[in-house]
Amino acid sequence: MAERAGERAGAPDGQGGFVRRVGPFQATAINMSQMCGIGPFVTIPLMVAAFGGPQAVIGFLAGALLALADGLVWAELGASLPGAGGSYVYLRQAFQYRTGRLMPFLFVWTAMLYVPLAMASGVMGFVQYLGYLWPGMTPTQGDLTGLALIVVVVALLWGRVENMARITAVLWCVMIAAVVLVITAAFTHFSPDRAFTYPSHAFELTSNHFWIGFAAGLTIGIYDYGGYWTTAYMGAEIKDPGRTIPRSIIYSILGIMGIYLLLQIGTLGVVDWRDMLDADNVASSSVASAVLERTWGKGAAEAVTVLILITAVASVFTGLLGASRIPYDAAREKVFFRAFGTLHPRHRFPVLGLLSMGAIGCVGFLIGRHTDLATLIQLLTTVMVLVQALGQIAAVTVLRRRQPTLPRPYRMWLYPLPSLVALVGWLVIYGYADRNSPGRHPIEWSLAWFGAGCLAFLLWARVERVWPFGPREISEEYLPGAGGDTGGGAGGGAGEGAAPEPDAGAGPVEPTPA
Repeated sequence: MAERAGERAGAPDGQGGFVRRVGPFQATAINMSQMCGIGPFVTIPLMVAAFGGPQAVIGFLAGALLALADGLVWAELGASLPGAGGSYVYLRQAFQYRTGRLMPFLFVWTAMLYVPLAMASGVMGFVQYLGYLWPGMTPTQGDLTGLALIVVVVALLWGRVENMARITAVLWCVMIAAVVLVITAAFTHFSPDRAFTYPSHAFELTSNHFWIGFAAGLTIGIYDYGGYWTTAYMGAEIKDPGRTIPRSIIYSILGIMGIYLLLQIGTLGVVDWRDMLDADNVASSSVASAVLERTWGKGAAEAVTVLILITAVASVFTGLLGASRIPYDAAREKVFFRAFGTLHPRHRFPVLGLLSMGAIGCVGFLIGRHTDLATLIQLLTTVMVLVQALGQIAAVTVLRRRQPTLPRPYRMWLYPLPSLVALVGWLVIYGYADRNSPGRHPIEWSLAWFGAGCLAFLLWARVERVWPFGPREISEEYLPGAGGDTGGGAGGGAGEGAAPEPDAGAGPVEPTPA
């Protein structure tokens, strides 16, 4: 029954015509390709600065623990609701009984900000490493170069996407080559004393300074692991999603954790951590180039820097390719502004989503350039916490209560412990955000964006005549016997055929019995 329900939920339709053709190996590779981008090449110095020494490895371990706990949240939701759309499907299913389409709308609204900010961080990494090959680059030239890169990426995506898979595969191979070369170079000249000699204050757990640094490191760590949820967004295209999605999430996190730890420890065994804190030292902006220069020489460093630049372009390219589809999918499923559901008449790509995220990415890049990369990471992570992270943690419990008969091919191990661990981790990130970005006010900005999203939802709901200006529409197409026709099928929003709540004043509608 579980498998039949899963297949029905993602069957071609009316539901986008998706075919389940992505198996376990491909799914894990897709997740890892999204996780391993420019991030670790630019965040190692930030992690060292947060902790004040080579004990910065704690940050990557803490980030992996949070990713695993949160990954189990994604795993249960993705296995139970294997449709195209990921988060907005889960949030719609869980919270539709009281707040209609508010939560999925807010997810798309916040994604319109934090995804371009993540893309902007990749562009900042590109400019930082370009500085190794172009030491005389001025701040203005760096700004113009980054903006030009975003324009080029948008232009590349302004066309047909048939060959995008091949392009992505080539970029992924370059990315892996860069990581492997840096790790290999580091361990051919590895110094255990340099890597494992800690300052006297390194582990003062009673110190507030340690916990502020830990929160900053946790933020950087989860930023580096971001992308373990990619296959959950492709739920309608995954074979046997009840098994494949959870495994792809867990395996990809464990695999990337191993790669990141080797990269972090290897780097610390070659480059003195104090050099990473010196703004005038190349290790503070291009630490991987510094590793190659000190081990295999200047020529090797320049060659690997070119690979890292390609890796940065790959992370921006693939990130914008996928992210520009989020508002399109949501608009098509009637949980976001209709204008975002329009495709280019000839090349069939989402025009408004691509242009909007490209424009916001440009603004985010300039913000990061005129503050710092750590601030940009703090801003994008803080925005992500409110709806996607905390909302999905709540959604697991809400769905277990609201839809107890929902087929769950995978049930979270040790429930609710992983949810609680993830909750604590995200709250630590959010609660310490202002302290880690003094004067930048990431909490206030995230709340302002959230509030603006609520106002935008009211405007949209008024036009669409949905709750709170119309009846709530309950979509339970993933339940056994629903037939996939109550709300639009896989990843479908509560469509025109969804049954309105019989009495809006009588409280939430209970799930349809199996």
